[in-house]
Amino acid sequence: MKKITSLIALVVFSFLLSAASAADFVDETLHYVISYKWGLIHKDAGTATLSLKNIGDKYHVKLTGKTKSWADNFYQVRDTLTGTIAKNGLKPEEYSKIAHEDGKYSRDDIVYSYAGSHVGGAAKRTKIDKKGNKTHSEKNFTASGATYDMLSVFYFLRVIDYDKLTSGNVVKATMFSGSKVESLTIRCVGRETIKLRDKSKREAYHIKFKFTTEGKKKSSDDIDAWISTDSRHIPLQVVGSLPVGQVRCYYIP
Repeated sequence: MKKITSLIALVVFSFLLSAASAADFVDETLHYVISYKWGLIHKDAGTATLSLKNIGDKYHVKLTGKTKSWADNFYQVRDTLTGTIAKNGLKPEEYSKIAHEDGKYSRDDIVYSYAGSHVGGAAKRTKIDKKGNKTHSEKNFTASGATYDMLSVFYFLRVIDYDKLTSGNVVKATMFSGSKVESLTIRCVGRETIKLRDKSKREAYHIKFKFTTEGKKKSSDDIDAWISTDSRHIPLQVVGSLPVGQVRCYYIP
């Protein structure tokens, strides 16, 4: 359950191919159901909602995720991610993640700065464990080229020209969190027809994500995603591995 919001949003860079330099998203609210699958067990465990609003020359975005009542008994999750993204260049400006997970609290805040191709991230993290012990840390991150977080990368994924990601071509990006910097590699497997939870069929790009830290060491489990081939490029399904079983995220039209 701990990976619910990460899978939705991760359920994502220097542009090796033609990604749009300025997006044109309309106000929207997307709904998802998160399920747990292990062998013959396949049970809905949580829900998530992603929303975007146009405010002047910026996008204000928000992602909320929570476990269902039965799953609360094992690992309760109540997470909220918020952010501000500049329309020009689709550059994140601010990001926050507030997490209530299994009786613990954490908050990550990142403020971005830009100077040419250089990207800076001033990150603050606060954590409170089950006993009420509080810790606070601050870090400054640097990167070159396109750089995102677990929320803003969701929108970058929707402006990539996936038809050009063939013959081994990839797109790469840098990811900031409250505690570390990761490199993300995106590869398109091809087009596939998938079935949504309402039994309707949609054509989608099958995308694979690989996360590494410095030295090319694998930092997170690989993630598979399916993104609609229409002009909206909506993430339709995301699948990630757990120590036992899988977490699957499904778009609900």
